[in-house]
Amino acid sequence: MTSTETAGQQSGNSSAEPLQRKEQPDQREQRAPERPEEQAGREVTGRDDAAPQFVLPLVARLERAAPPARTDALETAARAVLVLLSDGRAAGDGEWAEAVRKWQDSRIRKVVRRARGAEWRRAEALPGITVHGGGAEVRVYPPVPLDAWPKDLARLQVSGTELDDPQPPGPPADGVPVLWLNPALEMSAGKEMAQAGHGAQLAWWQLSEEERAAWRATGFTLAVRSAEPAEWEALTRSGLPVVRDAGFTEIAPGSCTVVADHPALRRALLPGG
Repeated sequence: MTSTETAGQQSGNSSAEPLQRKEQPDQREQRAPERPEEQAGREVTGRDDAAPQFVLPLVARLERAAPPARTDALETAARAVLVLLSDGRAAGDGEWAEAVRKWQDSRIRKVVRRARGAEWRRAEALPGITVHGGGAEVRVYPPVPLDAWPKDLARLQVSGTELDDPQPPGPPADGVPVLWLNPALEMSAGKEMAQAGHGAQLAWWQLSEEERAAWRATGFTLAVRSAEPAEWEALTRSGLPVVRDAGFTEIAPGSCTVVADHPALRRALLPGG
């Protein structure tokens, strides 16, 4: 699992409202300001909707002859979000920092598009970072205004991104952060990739600097799995970060889509944690 870079309202379009996040005073460049509306898990309207809207573009490489497995693509998309958030250009006075701040000051909207062949080569020429999974490749870009996408990304398709797992992915390894998907929701692969990215981002926001560094040192190892139906409600009530989708596409507004289950966050929930 590696990442590389070069100089250079449809399925897969998703926005999340975080239900919980922990204060990180030394990471104000990496997170949106705390707001009571978000703590309550309500839809954020008013000044947020009036402000310029930014979106995080992700492009998945889907070659016809060798499409990636679905779970691999979901995990790679989640890791791509983390790679961008941890990049020095996304914080402080970095070249992407202002765009990242504007994006995180509103809904953390993400749009997943797909590319192959020459489309992928053009997409790779734009500034961003390509993250590799087992067979998946996802390129993440600094946030852009919702109505000002680079032309080579704007022309890429969004809807109809569907992938399958040739074999069930199996249980996650012990100690690995897990992004649990809501088993009751039907979503396209592109939509789920965006949701996994939301979950990874909410976990990142709540981790300490030391916990972030430790996760980054593993290459942001994580797993994405569908939760057991009998366990889903308990997960959403556990105190772990929960993604509530804004409902622009595919699912109803306010749907809980992902629970971010990071071992460090679980430990923090224990008495004395």
